[in-house]
Amino acid sequence: MTLAKFGGPDYDARVRRAQHLGAIHPFAAEVMTFYQHLAQFQKRLYTQLAQPATQHPAPASAAEFRSSLDLALLLQYFPEQLSLLQAVGPPPVAEAARQLSLQGPAAWITFLNEYWTAAGSLTHLGPQSSELAGSDAHNHAAEALTEFILRVFLEPYAQFLSSNRAAPPAITTHSVCPICNSSPLLGVLRIEGDGGKRHLLCSFCLHEWEFRRILCPTCGEETENKLPVYIAEQFPHIRVEACETCRYYIRTIDLTKDGHANPVVDDLAALPLTLWATEHNYSRLHPNLLST
Repeated sequence: MTLAKFGGPDYDARVRRAQHLGAIHPFAAEVMTFYQHLAQFQKRLYTQLAQPATQHPAPASAAEFRSSLDLALLLQYFPEQLSLLQAVGPPPVAEAARQLSLQGPAAWITFLNEYWTAAGSLTHLGPQSSELAGSDAHNHAAEALTEFILRVFLEPYAQFLSSNRAAPPAITTHSVCPICNSSPLLGVLRIEGDGGKRHLLCSFCLHEWEFRRILCPTCGEETENKLPVYIAEQFPHIRVEACETCRYYIRTIDLTKDGHANPVVDDLAALPLTLWATEHNYSRLHPNLLST
């Protein structure tokens, strides 16, 4: 198996980091405990996908990526995830998993296909549940819980396909993932020379690609004084990189300041930064796994 630049996922490292962050940040303990269950399930699924008997050619383009969903392979593992979420999930998640389990394989196929087609797009930039009223807010919340379940399940498969495809050449600055055309989830600063090089992390397949330091990935703003960076004392290695033009922000994990950080997990634990951004009228470009 040929891996992309930063290799396949190390779920054990994610679990260890979640354990550490849950221990040092009491406000994140519950989230980190729940995430450990999710990561352990995703590891089991990814391990099955990586077996030689289940591998198939990696998609050669973003369009081909979106047509690569192999439900004949995947669907057998979906009931395990639904059972897990009913057992360990918070009450709303457990109930959503129970309702989905009652609908059966035909409905699962429809939901999984729809999510796979649209995942990572900017459709989440519509009204938030707090802006909706009555039954609209209830329906939005129910849809968000279903989307969360689908995202947990399909993320290992998307990352599996991405890890098996050679990274495309960095000819230009991509604001969306060059593998699957999805929006970025996070920024990552990795040590290079005497400083750090910025990458973006895909919200769908978790591929990383290089990206300019002074550039808004949402609107393309490149005027430095319109791109403020905020850092909280509590999280010195996490940058809130905002844009005054479009009022969106992306969270960046600075590995030059904390080489033990795991971008996916540290982002989940930084709950106060989400509250801060909301209070200051910044919107996130794409939500993380546990804020869908």
